[in-house]
Amino acid sequence: MRVNQPPPDPTFAISTRVRIERESREWSLSELAERSGVSKAMISKIERGEASPTATVLGKLSGAFGLPLSMLLALAEQAGERLSRSADQPVWTDPETGYTRRAVSPRSGSMLELVDVTLPPNARVSYPSSAFTFMHQQIWVRSGSLVFEEGEMTHELEAGDCLQLGPPAPCTFFNPGNRPCSYVVALVRR
Repeated sequence: MRVNQPPPDPTFAISTRVRIERESREWSLSELAERSGVSKAMISKIERGEASPTATVLGKLSGAFGLPLSMLLALAEQAGERLSRSADQPVWTDPETGYTRRAVSPRSGSMLELVDVTLPPNARVSYPSSAFTFMHQQIWVRSGSLVFEEGEMTHELEAGDCLQLGPPAPCTFFNPGNRPCSYVVALVRR
């Protein structure tokens, strides 16, 4: 017989996520209080798990972090998964270009995300600058060659090269070679 158990209390996951978001930005409690309009004492209680924040308080904190409230909660809900087995990593294939994107990182809500990409020969994938607004990124080419257009700049990358992206700009990934290009994108939320 299965017993219905109440869902786990999300207070710990939320408190951990708020602390991670604040510390990843290198903000003090005072700085987050000033940016959010939530008292330093309340933020401290939330981070220690001594207080469960209201929706209004979470809305103010998520706004200060530049995250939608739904994203802040989703990140908190994912906390705890530290291992991502290869067989469980989601892979998405672009039906237009054949580009594949494997989400390598554990779904732990970490600020760091690793993505393994394979770009077929002569494939081109473009993104608007808004796709890069809240992230710092680096591209590490593992095999093949990649032409990366970043706004007005063009970077020609070969196996082993690693590029740190600049400020958000429209970007295009292009594989000029006759074999697939494999690269890893490391993303850190700002």
